[in-house]
Amino acid sequence: MGMLRDLVKNRGLYSMAIPGIVFLVVFSYIPLSGHLLAFKDFQISKGIWGSDWVGLDNFVFFFSNRDWIQVTVNTVYLNALFIIFEMFFALLIALFLNEIRLKWFKRTIQSFVFLPYFISWVVVGYMAFILFNNTDGLINRVLGMSGLQAVDWYQTPWVWPIILTLTRIWKSAGYFSIILLAAITGFSSDYYESARLDGATRLQQMRYITLPLLKPQIIILVLLGVGRIFYGDFGMIYGIIGDNGILFPTTDVIDTYSYRALRQLGNFSMSSAIVFYQSIMGLIAVVSFNALVRKIDKDSRLF
Repeated sequence: MGMLRDLVKNRGLYSMAIPGIVFLVVFSYIPLSGHLLAFKDFQISKGIWGSDWVGLDNFVFFFSNRDWIQVTVNTVYLNALFIIFEMFFALLIALFLNEIRLKWFKRTIQSFVFLPYFISWVVVGYMAFILFNNTDGLINRVLGMSGLQAVDWYQTPWVWPIILTLTRIWKSAGYFSIILLAAITGFSSDYYESARLDGATRLQQMRYITLPLLKPQIIILVLLGVGRIFYGDFGMIYGIIGDNGILFPTTDVIDTYSYRALRQLGNFSMSSAIVFYQSIMGLIAVVSFNALVRKIDKDSRLF
């Protein structure tokens, strides 16, 4: 009854949440029924419910191939690089933007660091091709003018985790820096005034005031990133790497692997089994990391 009274009393506020709840149900909860395909031999003519039940056969087919180890390791490794370096550079950008006193210059820099976030991965893929093209790529031209030997970038798998990480930093660090900067602007100025009276420099204020106060926001952003650590950025990987099989040992992730299985084999059930495995591992990752955060700092946990 207490909950019902609260709903009636604050019906205006709760009504504002209805569009978000509907969006969540339609695009997040209803599609969960699609995981049923992982346990069936899906035939389009029979539909989801009419297709034959095969149990774990699709999972056996997926795990019998050692490719699942490679794509899982690649997914976790690349996402770990993205989380660590994105957060590090986002934090640096936010800290230094906070130190800029000229408002027009600060807004200009904010716009420049935020702009790459809106560029499509398809466009970024073309930009990467212009830079790393083997014959007339910009980087190979610079190497040639410097008297150095050109590098066949699209035939060199080990360099691409570095390239993808740098690309991800360029595209997303500005976005996360705006989130952190918004949190910094909400901190009380009394802390900084007291520190200045005690003779603290700007670097000391950043180290002993800003960074400790930012800890909850950093933990939440990292926790959200860990929750998707088993989800490869399909748009990024496929937009830049495409179907270059030579680079698969270091760049092939679960998302691109499942897409390729669906496109080449036309097997909806096996692709669904891969995605179901991905979802379960993501759930385990976020619950485990949240439990670790709860032990370190209860107030910073996600749930």
